[in-house]
Amino acid sequence: MQYVYIVIIGLHVMAGVFWAGTTVTLARDPEIKAERFIQPQMGASGMVFLTGALLWYFFHGAYFGSMEMVLALGIVAAFAAAGVLGAMVAGSSRRLAGADAATEIHLRARMARGERISAWLLVVTVLCMATARMI
Repeated sequence: MQYVYIVIIGLHVMAGVFWAGTTVTLARDPEIKAERFIQPQMGASGMVFLTGALLWYFFHGAYFGSMEMVLALGIVAAFAAAGVLGAMVAGSSRRLAGADAATEIHLRARMARGERISAWLLVVTVLCMATARMI
C-alpha cells in the first residue's frame, strides 16, 4: 500500500508544480501566449484536485483539526485559482481566435490579469501546504 501513497503524492506534487510554475511564469511575462498553456494548466489542476482528494482520504479522513483547517484554506484558494483561470484565461483565449487588434489587446490584458490573480491564489495554496503541519 505504501507504493500507492508514493505514486499519488508524486502525481500530486508534479501536477501542482507544473500548474503553479506555469501560472507564475505567465503572470510575470504576459508576452508569452497564455492560450497555449491553458489546457495543460486546467488538466494539471484536475490532477491536483483528484490526487489531493485521495491524499485527504488516506491521511486525514473525517478528522478536522487545525492542520486540516489550514489545508482547507489552501484547497479553497486552489479552487478559486482554477475558477479564475477558467473564467478569465480560458474564456478569453476562446474569443481570441477571431478578434481584431483592439479586442486582442483587451483579451490579452484580461488573460494576464487572470494569470496574476491565479498565481497569488496558488502562492497561498503552497504556503498552506508547507505550513499545515506546523500549526
